[in-house]
Amino acid sequence: MAAVLVARQGRELQRYSQSTGGRIVVGCIPYRVRRDGELEVLVITSQKGHGMMFPKGGWEVDESMDEAARREALEEAGVLGDTGPVLGLWHYKSRRYVDQTYEGFMFPLRVADELHQWPEMASRKRTWATVQQAMDGCPHWWMREALERLVARQAVLQSAL
Repeated sequence: MAAVLVARQGRELQRYSQSTGGRIVVGCIPYRVRRDGELEVLVITSQKGHGMMFPKGGWEVDESMDEAARREALEEAGVLGDTGPVLGLWHYKSRRYVDQTYEGFMFPLRVADELHQWPEMASRKRTWATVQQAMDGCPHWWMREALERLVARQAVLQSAL
């Protein structure tokens, strides 16, 4: 018997920032380390098929922040994995609601499994990319900054080995 995965929809359970009034968004940077030690990241297209970005979405009241990050990775990119410590918090303007400022938290997510089917596979493409490709293709400054923090964190971990 096959399980059916469905993406959450709606804003009823969303958390909103007390400081900005905008949504609190949680996302992750799915990654893997190649045998040669190079970092690769999994990027997705927006639902309209534009650009490279990382999975992200609203943090809901019935989940922890890292649960939200893992849920978004599953729904939008079809991957499972473990999150690491948060990379940071960013404030950014919504592109859709120009008067809204969102709070965005990003986590690293070390990919353990790639699913063949996932909830948003019909509306998003996923691609493994080098860090430079992701930096060049991602239109969101705060996601690029989160990626820079992940790269710096990985460099520290590699030098400790």
